[in-house]
Amino acid sequence: MNADPHIERSNLGTPLLRLAGVTKSFGAVRALKGVSFDLRAGEVHALLGENGAGKSTLIKVIAGAHGPDGGELEVFGSRLERLDPGTAHRLGIACIYQQPALFPDLTVAENLGIRLEPSTPWRRIDPTARRGWAEALLQRVGARISPEAEVRSLSMPEQQLVEIACALGAGARVLIMDEPTASLTRREVERLFELVRDLRGQGVGIIYISHRLEEIFALADRVTVLRDGESIDTRPVRDSEGRLQLTESELIQCMVGREIAQLYPAPLRPPGAVAVKLNQVGCTESGVRNVSLEIREGEILGMSGLVGAGRTELARVLFGLTPADSGEIQIGGTAVTIRSPRDAMRHGIAYVPEDRRRHGVILEMPVADNLSLAVLRRLFTGGWLRASTERGMATDLIQRLGVKCAGPQALAGSLSGGNQQKVALGRWLATQPKWLILDEPTQGVDVGAKGEIHKLIRELAGSGLAVLLISSDLPEVIGMSDRIAVMRGGTVVSTLPGGSTAAQVMAAALGQSEEAQ
Repeated sequence: MNADPHIERSNLGTPLLRLAGVTKSFGAVRALKGVSFDLRAGEVHALLGENGAGKSTLIKVIAGAHGPDGGELEVFGSRLERLDPGTAHRLGIACIYQQPALFPDLTVAENLGIRLEPSTPWRRIDPTARRGWAEALLQRVGARISPEAEVRSLSMPEQQLVEIACALGAGARVLIMDEPTASLTRREVERLFELVRDLRGQGVGIIYISHRLEEIFALADRVTVLRDGESIDTRPVRDSEGRLQLTESELIQCMVGREIAQLYPAPLRPPGAVAVKLNQVGCTESGVRNVSLEIREGEILGMSGLVGAGRTELARVLFGLTPADSGEIQIGGTAVTIRSPRDAMRHGIAYVPEDRRRHGVILEMPVADNLSLAVLRRLFTGGWLRASTERGMATDLIQRLGVKCAGPQALAGSLSGGNQQKVALGRWLATQPKWLILDEPTQGVDVGAKGEIHKLIRELAGSGLAVLLISSDLPEVIGMSDRIAVMRGGTVVSTLPGGSTAAQVMAAALGQSEEAQ
């Protein structure tokens, strides 16, 4: 193990990293077009930009995964001609990705040992010593995790803490955090923020990447914005007296190169007749109980609640993944039985799930194949796929949804997160649904794509579709919803009018208000 990486307070603010005019191309695609960026000891430097702006390529250059084609790279004051992952690790550069790269069947101590212990032949392992220093590292990052726990038994935030402990044990002085809060609860986010501030106080330089602008204002000392592979601007977040130097609208305009006049577009039509009605719907297996609500044609019903309140579980019940075992579901005034996704689709229900990479799109398949998955029966005649019909349908959906891709045969994995989300949505629009369930439709997408998806959802509601919008993003729920249903403990505890405040929604989620009618 390397020595403890604490840095004297007098060294805070000294340069750790500097890039000047860095370029990188992949074939004919210029991912970086002369990017400049620097990081100081004891600062959080946020890196912002839309998907495809060059953030991932830049951090891979810093971590040594990609060699730059041109430009200058300095680490701790020394200019380097090249930087590979092993050199970056030895220099104290570590990256914490959204999905921790740990061995699930090994213990926490074993994972740390593989990363930190010297890899010499005939090395003897001392389990007691390994457990001792692993426990010390975990305590340092505030992780209440047993070194003997198997990684597969840990939650995502616990795995992230193990990754951070590993980085610190390796003597990391530059820590890259890529969307670290994407899967965390509010309380877990607060704990992570405390850890980031503690690391900053120790002199660690942190490159922080997030699509959540509120996190930038809460944590960052400086922010650099990338757009189309270029560094557009670097600015301090606050002045010397702690006053904000930036506004959210300024950051958004800098990222997308234009003003987003309406991130949350207004309704296009008043709600119509009741499209969906739930009466005391429950599912013992998923913990959903006694849910009653109505959704009208052309209405967006937002669904809020704390993590574990039962929102995703309710969506899965309604789509037949874990069928209801009590209550009644009415569609168009008629009671229906939904025992499977096929039943749900037959009744005009479409469901875009929360995890688009696992359940929304198949990254290794072309866009056209992804878009046709839910309607394959319609595209097969006599046992043969009508390829021309599939291409035509895919082309129409790509144009309708504004999917930015090289064409229907482009691999879904080559698209940005926002465009992947549009493809996931397009698959279900191909079924011509009457009721659309959206679970975290803008999670992990940049602010420009978020505005486009919001506009699209409004247009779908304007065409008469009933929309159930589930989101952990409270401003999104408030800005997009005609009404807001709040869940707690597996049931709907309050239904609030559109335009309700964040305080009112949170009070209902925490059980501090009476049910609103």
